[in-house]
Amino acid sequence: MTFDPVMAEIRFGVGLSPDRAAPGSVNDMLGALAGPDAMAQAWPIARYAGAEPSFASIRAAALAIRDAPDTEAEARAMAHRDQLRENGREMYAANLATEVARTVDTTDGMRERLTRFWADHFTVRAVSGAVRHLVSPYIEEAIRPHVTGRFADMLRAVIVSPMMLVYLDQHLSLGPNSEAARKQVRGLNENLARELLELHTLGVDGAYTQTDVRELAELLTGLGWSARRGFRFRPNSAEPGAETVLGVDYGGGAPSLDDILNAMEGLALHPDTARHLAHKLAVHFIAPDPDPMLVQTMAARYLAASGDLLAMVEGMLLHPAAWAPTARKVKLPFDYIASALRALAVPPEVVAGASLQQVRQVVQFPMRVMGQTWQAPTGPDGWPEAAEEWITPQGMAGRISWAMQAPERLVDPLPDPREFVHHALGPEPPEPVAFAARAAETRTDGVGVVLASAAFNRR
Repeated sequence: MTFDPVMAEIRFGVGLSPDRAAPGSVNDMLGALAGPDAMAQAWPIARYAGAEPSFASIRAAALAIRDAPDTEAEARAMAHRDQLRENGREMYAANLATEVARTVDTTDGMRERLTRFWADHFTVRAVSGAVRHLVSPYIEEAIRPHVTGRFADMLRAVIVSPMMLVYLDQHLSLGPNSEAARKQVRGLNENLARELLELHTLGVDGAYTQTDVRELAELLTGLGWSARRGFRFRPNSAEPGAETVLGVDYGGGAPSLDDILNAMEGLALHPDTARHLAHKLAVHFIAPDPDPMLVQTMAARYLAASGDLLAMVEGMLLHPAAWAPTARKVKLPFDYIASALRALAVPPEVVAGASLQQVRQVVQFPMRVMGQTWQAPTGPDGWPEAAEEWITPQGMAGRISWAMQAPERLVDPLPDPREFVHHALGPEPPEPVAFAARAAETRTDGVGVVLASAAFNRR
């Protein structure tokens, strides 16, 4: 294996920067991942429990409007609701700006990539625009602290998160023979159980059956949520008796959250889960058809370390196949824009302090044109990995337009393209790109050519 710092920063990190050194070795990368999360401290995002406006405050505003029809109190309540919505829009933009600032500022780029990978793996989508600002707090609380820890811990944090419970309607699920089911018309909901097995753990080809889906769905009953009280385990909604998932019995006594958490441990340590996660991680970082021996090595390290995700990452980074010279992955729109800002050396404090309008103009709306509405994939399987999903006529037009127009609004003066091509692509950029940068008539054209190049869009 020949370590390449440029490849390390582009393929496994967040892109090259003239101000921040690329890692010098795999040990440097692993050491950074094992250390403190500096970017979460430098550029904080509220945890879900402290994020406002919350589900509770939004619900309270709606109730205040309902309870005061055609009165001055109703007008005040509507004004308060509108202010909460505006606060939510501003927080949504601020969260986006903060995530970009972290990407621009970090010397631990793989942590940012892993956070986005696992957030996509456990995709949630806000049930309404009024609460879309709560997706980042969900990631900050349930995903980010665990990206270098045990997968079981992340899995447990996710399944009790209100964002996941509401997204997949788990909070509405009742055990068919539960006390609550005798009083309500609702029944069992299999959404979360199915996604846990099909997407989050064993994978679509894993060794589970429809019976396992139903048994897991019955085990998950009791996971409750309300806007007023938040998450709570509701024994009267839980299906009584033991449930058998993948041949293992859980529960049997009084319904308990511990039974569900124990099942998550079992799912996390299943060999099919190890293979599914290893393959998905290798596809994300390296190639659409990763070396089977690479995947096998990653899965084996994961299982040997009791489901430790950093051990799986180490297995990937130490394998020769991870350093194949051909760049076969395409940056998603967020990564494209953030890596461009990083190459342009836009100060992170400028990014984090951007106004709502600036965030929309430079990041949010261009991402949408390129095909990625931030934190709003179309389904629970997250964003597609295939290059052809992103390199479309509209997607490329959006990237080229951004490359030719955005940099001069962000940096004054623009860098010399003859130098910038090395800032963005390293000391040995492809000669056609270097030639185009040298031949450009203006700095705007030269910088744009570099950012629009296939070499910059791939990793």
